[in-house]
Amino acid sequence: MNTLDRQTAPDQAARERMKASHDLDGDAVRLAHLYRGWASAFDQDQARVGYCGPLIVAELAGAVQTAYLAGQRNAIAILDAGCGTGLVGVELERLGFRLIDGFDLSEEMAEKARQTGVYRHARGYVDLNGQLSDYPSASYDLTVCCGVLTLGHVRPDGLRELARVTRPNGFVIASTRKSYAETTFFEDQVRCLQDEGVLLPAQCLSNGRYVAEEDAHYWVFRVPEKVSAPTDERP
Repeated sequence: MNTLDRQTAPDQAARERMKASHDLDGDAVRLAHLYRGWASAFDQDQARVGYCGPLIVAELAGAVQTAYLAGQRNAIAILDAGCGTGLVGVELERLGFRLIDGFDLSEEMAEKARQTGVYRHARGYVDLNGQLSDYPSASYDLTVCCGVLTLGHVRPDGLRELARVTRPNGFVIASTRKSYAETTFFEDQVRCLQDEGVLLPAQCLSNGRYVAEEDAHYWVFRVPEKVSAPTDERP
């Protein structure tokens, strides 16, 4: 094996593992099995493929907090949905956020996140394609979701639960790989959620850096005030 082969073989293996994760059609059992074996090499693989999503999502969270959320960063409650090994949490902590919770489908990935020391709680065995039954409504000021709304993982309707656990006038920040956004008709799904009053798009950074081989869109959504149903005051 020559020097070039030795340099590129780990990079190719990282790309193959990422591609394999995109082919599982949101099957929770198969995804959990894949990430169980991937957890120990995940961070190194993401560095090899040039993954910069966590940095961008965290920086967006910082900008949103500065622009819209009163109070100190260390008092802003954040949920890192699909936290993986904690790459986003580490970036959030670097920016001064301290009240960070996370969850992931994979217990092994969540354990890696716990080992970073930046999370209050990091739970495994939580599937964003279902209801987040352990998370009360309106619990967080900010919810971030990076690398989860992607091929083979979580359906766009997962945004509905992220909005539910975020307080009114709080924000949801999410990345969508371009191929995922196009394949799932993500913008159409967002319009449906907007029409239902679930989420209001506040900003989209289109075609931002994500991994070396593909860009992503970065979305900022505001959770609207819940409008109470009108009461019938007639006698």
